[in-house]
Amino acid sequence: MTLKAKMIVDKDFAISEIDNRIYGSFIEHLGRAVYNGIYEPGHQSADESGFRSDVMEMIRELQVPIVRYPGGNFVSGYNWEDTVGPKELRKRRLELAWRVVETNQFGFNEFVDWSKKANSEVMMAVNLGTRGADDARNLIEYSNHPGGSYWSDLRRSHGYEQPHNIKTWCLGNEMDGPWQIGAKTATEYGRLAVETAKVMKWVDPTIELVACGSSGLGMPTFPEWESTVLDHTYDHVEYLSLHQYYGNQENDTPTFLARSLQMEEFIRTVAATCDYMKAKKRSKKKMLLSFDEWNVWYHSNAADSKREPWDIAPPQLEDIYNHEDALVVGTMLIAMLKHSDRVRMACMAQLVNVIAPIMTSNGGGAWRQTIFYPYLHASLFGRGKALVPLVQSSKYDTKEITDVPYLESIAVYNEEKSEVTIFAVNRHLEEQLPVEIDLRSFGECSIIEHIVMENDDLKAVNTELEPNRVAPHNRGNASVDGSTIQAKLAKASWNVIRVKV
Repeated sequence: MTLKAKMIVDKDFAISEIDNRIYGSFIEHLGRAVYNGIYEPGHQSADESGFRSDVMEMIRELQVPIVRYPGGNFVSGYNWEDTVGPKELRKRRLELAWRVVETNQFGFNEFVDWSKKANSEVMMAVNLGTRGADDARNLIEYSNHPGGSYWSDLRRSHGYEQPHNIKTWCLGNEMDGPWQIGAKTATEYGRLAVETAKVMKWVDPTIELVACGSSGLGMPTFPEWESTVLDHTYDHVEYLSLHQYYGNQENDTPTFLARSLQMEEFIRTVAATCDYMKAKKRSKKKMLLSFDEWNVWYHSNAADSKREPWDIAPPQLEDIYNHEDALVVGTMLIAMLKHSDRVRMACMAQLVNVIAPIMTSNGGGAWRQTIFYPYLHASLFGRGKALVPLVQSSKYDTKEITDVPYLESIAVYNEEKSEVTIFAVNRHLEEQLPVEIDLRSFGECSIIEHIVMENDDLKAVNTELEPNRVAPHNRGNASVDGSTIQAKLAKASWNVIRVKV
């Protein structure tokens, strides 16, 4: 079989104007994400607030627009009042979701401060596991009300005269999961979510709310859960959440690289369920999607199963990512951009140490994992309009997934900068993929750069001692003749072709 692929991109065939929040991330009180991750007082790089500046620098490099907090499973047992006010008065708690001791030395206000320094907005989650509408209305009053009430004046007494004005809020987390503290049926959650939404918007009508979808594509509750929850909440929320992780436990790389096709089908099914409920409600509102947990996650499962409980900030979910993981992350980013008319927000879970693009050692250095780079490139160059990719490509089959195109690709048009960026993955593990990209509607073009991430060892990883073993270069071979680009994509590679138009 002769490998080849062709892609046609027309500037008039837009999927959507991409919401930059699609490049969001996630910080949970889990493992070393907070303590010895973003926050390590006494570290040589720590600022006056105890925030690690070496980590902060990498996060700013990623230009993360929004960060979800404080969970995750953690939020279903979260007592936010424990986390504010003088640190010496804060209570230590047994944290049941991850079975550790939570010191509460890093709390709600510290996270808001950290987010401002990181140039990110906050996506705040409320506890609908052990708590509900009363707690949520108190928290949003503390956070967003100017003053003159008990909770807003308490915030002011803590040194925050101005309200935090957090505009995006999640109504709980993965409430259909039996692992969740206070797990609920769809009807129980739907009723609680709608009543919580009402009181939160009565306090601050300008906020946007995210209702919980199923905890993952494989849940027995999917997609009936979505339908029931939306039946209750459709008129009161703006987004429905999706969560999905992928792994390569079977060491079947061709199937692993094809998982993004299942991710796209997941998105389409959730969107269809939303549209069914729109029709049922005779509504004019389009329900949007927040893919607020996504990543590769499987490397750390064995180590986590052996951990003893009740430590403080032990290593948990510390996946060490390899080259093939970065390719999968690239295809997942492409999948969301292909559906960016519905997926308006997304959060790579998580940001530091816990299934994360950034790793640290306690008291030591910080380094970029392999998955850092496709996330970085998408965030930097994937802003503008997503364009419909008309792709013809050689394909392959696996036992589980058929008709998998070797070329996975999307184009983004930044009209302000007169740039088109092509994100492309070659799924073939042994051969280059010749690609022709037709930009016929853009006229004369020139190549700015062709970034390539490749490695002969699919299992190659970055470490503190060897932080650049897997890293991109800009020596790609893309060339242009008029408005036609020719490139040979290296085997098993992530590619970013930037074009001036």
